[in-house]
Amino acid sequence: MGCHDAELSILITDDAGIAELNQHYLGTKGPTNVLAFPMGGGSETDYHSSMLGDVVISAQTAQLESEEVNEPVSSTVMRLLVHGLLHLLGFDHTRSIKDARRMEKEEARLMLLIKED
Repeated sequence: MGCHDAELSILITDDAGIAELNQHYLGTKGPTNVLAFPMGGGSETDYHSSMLGDVVISAQTAQLESEEVNEPVSSTVMRLLVHGLLHLLGFDHTRSIKDARRMEKEEARLMLLIKED
């Protein structure tokens, strides 16, 4: 992915913890499934920092999502981690439908690589 020897901070918290971060840093009320806080302003094709940033996952929301889609919670957490990592690398599904599709495609590709191991 072009980010060799990079560091990543991962926090798994509850809905209250992620809601607090969501409100404080993004001004959005309530919990979410995953937040990503990049350390640099890189894009998916040009990233040079050794510290990618932080990914925060709500275990409570992950549990609910896993039940909704009938997958193991470990798979849901891994999917959320990959989603957050892609955000750290500059992918953004909120910019346009084209960007959302590109991010979904990359997320699916990475999930296949993880499942093969």
